[in-house]
Amino acid sequence: MALLEVQGLEAQYGWTKVLHGLAFTVEEGGITTILGANGAGKTTALRAVCGMVRTRGEVRFEGRSIAGRATEDLVRLGIAHVPEGRGTFVNLTVEENLRLGAYGRRGAGSGEDLGRVYQYFPVLAERRRQLAGTLSGGEQQMLAVARGLMARPRLLLLDEPSLGLAPLVVREIFRIVRTINREQRVSVLLVEQNAAIALRLADHAYLMETGRMVMSGTAADLREHDTVRRAYLGY
Repeated sequence: MALLEVQGLEAQYGWTKVLHGLAFTVEEGGITTILGANGAGKTTALRAVCGMVRTRGEVRFEGRSIAGRATEDLVRLGIAHVPEGRGTFVNLTVEENLRLGAYGRRGAGSGEDLGRVYQYFPVLAERRRQLAGTLSGGEQQMLAVARGLMARPRLLLLDEPSLGLAPLVVREIFRIVRTINREQRVSVLLVEQNAAIALRLADHAYLMETGRMVMSGTAADLREHDTVRRAYLGY
């Protein structure tokens, strides 16, 4: 069953149209990735789902239209967005950043949630009283993902989590994302330039070029497609 359904999605900045009628879905409990070169419009696609840019088209979550809803409303519905660049509050501690992730969520239990994210990210537990701005790039990315999880999302939107990170760190972050997906049944929509690692993680994949979806299928199918192999996997 589709958790997120997008049809005819258009977006623009000022007079410049960036997205041209996108259509894609994220299955409940699945991991979907949107691949594409820098500037293809991948980040804008996530921002459009969250209502952060001017859009037209249909965006449905659990069968209900969410087009035009305020970003904070989407958090309450169960959508968490981890933006490119991490967006950590550098002058707050790790734990203060995490508690902010639960702000506005219905119900209590942030202590229980802290325990859970510290299990997934032990390094954050070790650094809980450290200022976020003093963390390494990889640790800041882990903190950004963990803060998203504090909202108890049904759907996690991840924007370029591998950007600027060492391969070992990237593999660890993606391993944790897969574990969260399996254990918590959190669906994931991943925007990523690193096609090789994204296609290993995802169940379903879309290829985006200049604001349009040009290919879709299972991640395994796209891994074997000649165009994807030559342009994005390098063999």
